[in-house]
Amino acid sequence: MHQRGTRTHGDQPAASAHSAGALFVVATPIGNLEDLSPRARATLAEVDVIAAEDTRHSAALLRHCAIATRCVALHDHNERETSDELVRQMLSGKRIALISDAGTPLISDPGYRLVRAARASGVRVIPIPGACAAIAALSVAGLPSDRFVFEGFLPSKSAARRARLQVLGAETRTLIFYESSHRIVDALDDFVAVFGAGRSLVLARELTKHFETVLDGSPIDVASRVAADANQQRGEFVLLLSGADEADASANLAEGRRVYEILARELPPSRAAKLAAEITGAPRGALYAANAKSGD
Repeated sequence: MHQRGTRTHGDQPAASAHSAGALFVVATPIGNLEDLSPRARATLAEVDVIAAEDTRHSAALLRHCAIATRCVALHDHNERETSDELVRQMLSGKRIALISDAGTPLISDPGYRLVRAARASGVRVIPIPGACAAIAALSVAGLPSDRFVFEGFLPSKSAARRARLQVLGAETRTLIFYESSHRIVDALDDFVAVFGAGRSLVLARELTKHFETVLDGSPIDVASRVAADANQQRGEFVLLLSGADEADASANLAEGRRVYEILARELPPSRAAKLAAEITGAPRGALYAANAKSGD
């Protein structure tokens, strides 16, 4: 989508354009520090406080940019309590920037409660866009990008991970996942177990960094290449999986409904839909919705 940009208050940096309290959601680099935009740099330098996921981690970026703004920690364990205090400060006129360890805040990172609380209190929330690993990976993957689903991190245990992949098996949109270095080999084994050679898989590793790698092929191909090279098992990963073929998805849904109808003779509808989805990979919501519609 292309939009014609507009500027207010001449060439003033974003933060100085607003005298009232505000929350700036600022994207930071995912690797290469030069990817921090001039607007983001100016905002971080001019706000009153920076709420950072890990203040020690963010210190390196701020030192690189010669930014001395005071930081406070905002992470999964303190977000609920800290958000209330930060909103009070913004209501009194303070301007606060929210950053995560890397990339765009809230994308598999803390910040949702603070943004929600700020908006509910009437505080203006302003995006300062920039890097996002999921979007960067999608832009170079060569997979359909007109429709996609971001799933974040899969479950840490193999059984739960495979179950989730099976549930997603009928999804026709491109699927995007994050994965960590200590789980990448096992995760790829689970992609092989669920999808074999029947889909296209792209692994994007260490994006924008010195050892950036983008591998593509079937799940079997990618898993084999990573298993054979310890260097490809290091860093931060984005996995992208091609969606199911529309015809296959329709056949899968039909099979899911058939299994659901059998199970529903003995089980409550919600339980029957859950089991039918686990057995066939058909979308649970679609099975349950079909039952609700047939019961009208």
